Amino acid sequence: MIRPYEPADFDTLHRVDQVCFPRGIAYSRRTLRWFLSLPGADCLVAEQSGEIIGFILSQAEGHEAQVITLDVLEAHRRAGCGSILLRKAESRLQAAGVRSITLETATTNDAAVAFWQKHGYRTVAVLKNYYANKQDAFAMVKALPVGRREPPPDQEQGTEKR
Repeated sequence: MIRPYEPADFDTLHRVDQVCFPRGIAYSRRTLRWFLSLPGADCLVAEQSGEIIGFILSQAEGHEAQVITLDVLEAHRRAGCGSILLRKAESRLQAAGVRSITLETATTNDAAVAFWQKHGYRTVAVLKNYYANKQDAFAMVKALPVGRREPPPDQEQGTEKR
């Protein structure tokens, strides 16, 4: 099931982020809380059997948005959860008038790069020493079709990564 973030989810989302990403890429509690509080922030949570297995956090400003993070627990990757979260987030952003989505992903994370490319994101730059651990990142972008789409139903199943 995909549902909107609730403040009671915070500790679990932070734990999920800590296990999904290495030190220097995973967010501190303070940073994650800050991203969640930004104007235009939208966070969707994936649950299976009542347990949070992943989430996507984005932030929109006008016609542009950024995927801040897409986290799916390892045991649930490659089962469609990340794709479902991304499609739902993109639909919500498009319905809000967003026309372009950006994101950053580690240049060494081949699975993530392939995931983003599969979903229509294209590399536009290499950001040297982007992460706290001095790792480089790809800046990626996807244009959304103009027009408003209705977001898909909240009751979607499935299971992927940033």
